[in-house]
Amino acid sequence: MNNKLEVERVQTGVRLEKRMLKVLKALAEYLDITLGDLLEGIVLHAFDGQTPFNEELLQRISQLKDVYGMDYGVEFSHKLVEDNTE
Repeated sequence: MNNKLEVERVQTGVRLEKRMLKVLKALAEYLDITLGDLLEGIVLHAFDGQTPFNEELLQRISQLKDVYGMDYGVEFSHKLVEDNTE
């Protein structure tokens, strides 16, 4: 059985919160995968109602959130707004 699936990837202009992106990039680096692979994995797990991270990785994510000042969590889902005072 072939465990590979050929797909077509497209470039996207998605905007993400700056600290969240730093955590995601650092986690992808830690796992030695691309940011795109990390995001695809998170989405595939979420769509199946599963968590993509074991306890060890959740602890690493917590550390990375501290390092990059990501001082918020799921309670702010769909509530992030941009500061347009610049």
